[in-house]
Amino acid sequence: MRIGTFVLAGQYPGQGQREALQRAVRSAEVADEVGLDAVWLAEHHFVPYGLCPSATTLAALLLGRTRRIGVGTAISVLSTNHPVTLGEQTALLHMTSGGRFTLGVGRGGPWVDLEVFGTGREALEKDFPESLDLLLRWLTEPVVDAAGERYRFRPVPVVPTGVEAAEAPPPVVVACTSPSTVRLAARRGLPMLLGMHIGDEEKAEMVALWRTTATEAGLPAETVRQADHVAAGVAQVGDSHSEAVQTLRRALPGWLRQGLAAHQTLDGGPRAMRDPLSYTELLCEIHPVGDPQLCADRLTRTSERTGITRFALLVEGSGDTAATERNVRRLADDVLPLLPGHTGKAAATSASVSGSQQSRSSGDWLSI
Repeated sequence: MRIGTFVLAGQYPGQGQREALQRAVRSAEVADEVGLDAVWLAEHHFVPYGLCPSATTLAALLLGRTRRIGVGTAISVLSTNHPVTLGEQTALLHMTSGGRFTLGVGRGGPWVDLEVFGTGREALEKDFPESLDLLLRWLTEPVVDAAGERYRFRPVPVVPTGVEAAEAPPPVVVACTSPSTVRLAARRGLPMLLGMHIGDEEKAEMVALWRTTATEAGLPAETVRQADHVAAGVAQVGDSHSEAVQTLRRALPGWLRQGLAAHQTLDGGPRAMRDPLSYTELLCEIHPVGDPQLCADRLTRTSERTGITRFALLVEGSGDTAATERNVRRLADDVLPLLPGHTGKAAATSASVSGSQQSRSSGDWLSI
């Protein structure tokens, strides 16, 4: 089981933007220090829900600031990024980091972003498969052209290349919030990134659909069996369940209320928004929030029910930098040793580095 952090760089009420971004960076540095598996970076535009507008840019900073931890995007919004641009950035980060970068992509939402960046609703819906396939070609072929409905250009060399000699291309995961996107990812053999808004049963159903679709598409049985899906969640470690829950109850509703209300729809119409209080209670109920043993039990239960062994956990739920750092350290020091198969921090660090090296040689937007 591999435990990583999920960084949104959320701006909490009364908090400055610099403070929120510094907390995000510090949490990643600490995750590297204590031996967690990966840091996953969210991307948002025009909302204080998350202050990172370019997950690949922040990934580049963190890859330079860290030594061994994997860094992934959760996600880079493909609907507002040109797939070739994203492919070039991915290949650059893959090569310069020694294989520590993972690209997570998704559709995004029906927000004003599509208007601002000029991509339109078609990029979100009809054109997403074409964009994804162009991106994948850019990461695996030496020369690429395009003759689709959205993208048309003459053959051009891929520089830098995403794959050199016997290397595997940079790993890619796809955020999935609907059956259609699950099938899209499965037919291409791409692992899923599943959101923190759903529980174990729905995650298990999506994994089962992925496996069925991938098998029907003719993917090798080993590829289907070893698909490395990622489950997003929330982690808050306390001395007791009530202490951990109270920490999130004090901070999360205000952040959610402020951040979600700022979203503007593409058509300017009203949008449904989760109730911040009830959503906080849901997150506390289905994710590792509590004392160390409870956190370990919930992670183990999710893994057993879904088959997922890789987690991206939001650790900044308190909204405070010092408290976030303590939470990351407790996750590593107090929870990881209770997980099945864990043999200590040094072993975890060694395994993570080995996994990164193995990736070099073998090669939807997260709905809240």
